Amino acid sequence: MSSTSFPIAPLLADIRASLATHPRLVLEAPPGAGKTTQVPLALLDADWLGEQKIVLLEPRRVAARSAAVFMAKQLGEDVGQTVGYRIRFENKVSAKTRIEVVTEGILTRMLQDDPLLEGIGAIVFDEFHERHLSGDLGLALALDVQAGLREDLRIVLMSATLDGEKLASFLDAPRLSSAGRSYPVAVSHFPAKREEALEHQVRRCVEHALATHPGDLLVFLPGQREIAKVERLLAAALPVPGVLLSPQSGHPAPIRARAIHGALDATPQVPASQLSTIEVLPLHGELPLEQQTHVLQAAADGRRRVVLATNVAESSVTLPGVRVVIDAGLAREPKFEPNSGFSRLETVAISQASADQRAGRAGRVAEGFAYRLWPQSQRLEPQRKPEIAQVELAALALELAVWGSSELRFVDAPPSGALAAGREVLQRLGALDAQGAITARGKRMLGLGTHPRLAAMLLASGEPQQVALACDLAALVEARDPLRTRSDALAQRWQALAAFRNGRVPVDANRSGLAAMDIAAKQWRRRLRCTALPPASAPAHALGDLLAHAFPDRIGKQHPQDPKRYQLANGRMLRLFDDSALYGEPWLVASELRFEAKDALLLRAAPVDDVYLRHAFAAHFQTSDDVRWDAGKRALLSERVERFDGIVLATKSAGKVDPALAAQALIDAVRDLGLGCLPWSEALTQWCNRVQCLRVWMPELGLPDLSDVALLATLETWLKPAFSGKTRLDALDPSELSGALKSGINWSLRQRIDQFAPTHINVPSGLQRAIEYPLDDHGQPASPVLAVKLQELFGLAHTPRIADGRVPLLLHLLSPGGKPLQVTADLHNFWANTYAEVKKEMKGRYPRHPWPDDPWNATATHRAKPRGT
Repeated sequence: MSSTSFPIAPLLADIRASLATHPRLVLEAPPGAGKTTQVPLALLDADWLGEQKIVLLEPRRVAARSAAVFMAKQLGEDVGQTVGYRIRFENKVSAKTRIEVVTEGILTRMLQDDPLLEGIGAIVFDEFHERHLSGDLGLALALDVQAGLREDLRIVLMSATLDGEKLASFLDAPRLSSAGRSYPVAVSHFPAKREEALEHQVRRCVEHALATHPGDLLVFLPGQREIAKVERLLAAALPVPGVLLSPQSGHPAPIRARAIHGALDATPQVPASQLSTIEVLPLHGELPLEQQTHVLQAAADGRRRVVLATNVAESSVTLPGVRVVIDAGLAREPKFEPNSGFSRLETVAISQASADQRAGRAGRVAEGFAYRLWPQSQRLEPQRKPEIAQVELAALALELAVWGSSELRFVDAPPSGALAAGREVLQRLGALDAQGAITARGKRMLGLGTHPRLAAMLLASGEPQQVALACDLAALVEARDPLRTRSDALAQRWQALAAFRNGRVPVDANRSGLAAMDIAAKQWRRRLRCTALPPASAPAHALGDLLAHAFPDRIGKQHPQDPKRYQLANGRMLRLFDDSALYGEPWLVASELRFEAKDALLLRAAPVDDVYLRHAFAAHFQTSDDVRWDAGKRALLSERVERFDGIVLATKSAGKVDPALAAQALIDAVRDLGLGCLPWSEALTQWCNRVQCLRVWMPELGLPDLSDVALLATLETWLKPAFSGKTRLDALDPSELSGALKSGINWSLRQRIDQFAPTHINVPSGLQRAIEYPLDDHGQPASPVLAVKLQELFGLAHTPRIADGRVPLLLHLLSPGGKPLQVTADLHNFWANTYAEVKKEMKGRYPRHPWPDDPWNATATHRAKPRGT
């Protein structure tokens, strides 16, 4: 096929011109425009590229293989010459390769292994809208390389549904758009019957579409399991014997339907002449290359085809002849699963952008039809969420540690909490040191290209058969459960795998699942250059001993009083099912848990040998003298404690409390009991309130936060020194507490506190009266209060103010007997409008006290008039 026959062809000259003058480009082109294959080919002879390579990033293995094969065919070559590809466990490149199609993990390894990217002139990110974590990381690393080492490196982002304006602004890059070529697609919603399973709805829709519309069918399903179910249903509908089943069902050839009928009551049947010309084919990322190639090529004999695909067919691959799309509206996307500690594939509703892209597949060659299997009233999210916002980030944290910087430019920054949790996991695995720097072990783990937990397990032993067993475990942990019956024993899964290798499949096991695990384990042995075969049998603790290296935080010891509960190394507790196969095991390691409010529920685990633990995890066993606060006795207790991480193994009294350890224990007691357990005086409480008020009224002073929350968070800083040498809470007296609180504020600043928030104020009577500094329920300053007898303010025209004149006092005006008469923050208004009424009421009650007609000019006093006056 000539490059000029692709819709992208008129834009290729603009793409070349843009990249000749600017190192970055955002390219929007609809499905079928040809961007994936034609853009790299068009750049091969660019002057700025010279003899360097172009790396084309494809998020999916099917698309990577397909793109490489198609480009090689356009050049009249085999894959591996000018155009090659590299994906996990597969490499088709040579010294001649100048366009290298890679999946996302491969690109990250290329960048980490050679940050200069010698010999590479351009990186093209295809289908960037999918926003996989590896793709986001690859872009962030490439931008860092371009900014600091390779200004000549070209970076191109391509997709049909990306937010081009946002990305162009983020990259400071030109933005080009291709019109594409498509035909109208009629979209309708195919209703499900009451309580109908998805596979039965799909079968009815397939039969209806075959009988109603011309052309091939493309059916989008979330995963291999659903594809297999639909295949079986279509096969069961075939009345003619001798039908050959597809490899997806475990047999050698694709289904050739002899009769597919009965979609709806009024649906016409497929004409008899077509009964033997319908071929049903699966398409997903686990298929062998030759089967994928077969699906992506038009049928040589012109027969109609029904392609059952995962979302690998949503973009980057072209299926010739498709006129009808049937969309289940579902996809499997990675989500962080706290039960397992991994990101697992979860079936979720697709975005509206994906739904539109899928429907567009029906309009490539002529007018098409799209059936959606969800209610028309259901609303989809506009775009899919980036993986970086919803998956576990230990692997990303390890990549950043190797790169040596976490200050990278991400389109969406990784959540700080998830990143911190990922670093904590890496430290437990020995991949990072206490300062967060990469260790030699961490570098070896990264080179395996899998989750750090599994990498740690795969590197745990140098003994060949143990390595082979670890490969089995990696395959088991990554895969779906092959057993149909519930059991929490990981050993039963491995025993089913061992039986499968000997030609026996347990009745409660899934054959295809075990076959996939066996293949994955072989690939791991090949990656690790392990020539040993896994053992035919192994004790259960042999699995647990290896698994402990992947989940050191989930090693658990049986509770001494409750045999169904276990204390974990991370400090949490777990409980067993009532019928647990692991009941009675003293030690175990959990690979999968269901986290609940109190105890986690164990879903899958293996026993672990405590003798092995003491050898392999010797540094985690520690004995220490601890001093702790006993809330019941309200006293410190000194104990000698043996631990395995967060698991307490043994405790005995250590006798007299060690003063060197007591201060921290007292701090813990305050944290537990609250600040109210300390010897507060009213003066000290008011001093803290004065500081808090001035923080709001005069922020330029830079006073520290003395709120309860802040003080509790910094106990070690301000209070711990005051507990030095003390072994009781009540040994701290009020003056020592005051000194501890004020220790962080220098003498000059304390003087300014007294200046701007004084404890007392001089009133016209010549006396000093106290100012109260209240705080509201949220710890914010309320109006400062001056309670004073009315007669003491005669001659004062305006309300006194503090905080450099910024804050008026709230006057509580008292009667001669000390009872409240009026509350006001405006003394001038009180004298002018309210005093006369107060005088009229109070003069008869307090005749020996002055009530002048002119309070403005009267003499202030705190005394009654002399007798007889």
